[in-house]
Amino acid sequence: MEPVIQEETTGCGIAASAALAGVSYAEAKRKANALGVYAADTALWSETEHVRKLLREFGISVSPKEVPFESWERLPDKALMAIKWRTERSKPFWHWVVFVREGGEAKVLDSKKALKSNVRRDFGRIKPKWYIEVSN
Repeated sequence: MEPVIQEETTGCGIAASAALAGVSYAEAKRKANALGVYAADTALWSETEHVRKLLREFGISVSPKEVPFESWERLPDKALMAIKWRTERSKPFWHWVVFVREGGEAKVLDSKKALKSNVRRDFGRIKPKWYIEVSN
């Protein structure tokens, strides 16, 4: 699985969905917009339903619940994770990333354009709040 770079400042949910689906950001954005999901909508990074709807459209099954993060070892082989979690004006916000364990190697696919590498293994620096297991 490869990272997809977000082409909009607030497009991390669309980029994470694209990475899981194996499509380009542009393709995921077209599908998201057709569903009424837009990167500029703050609900994309303060609620889970928009990303869940986009993933369903791609045929990707995810758990119906968010599971509090405990440790990297306890994560499933594929998960959508909330990092950089914070509250602004009583509303939660976060950055979406994808955790994947392939061939015995764990990595985080982070769509942020400014990163030197969008494949991250600096687990001590990443502070997940919770995750959603991805089934397929």
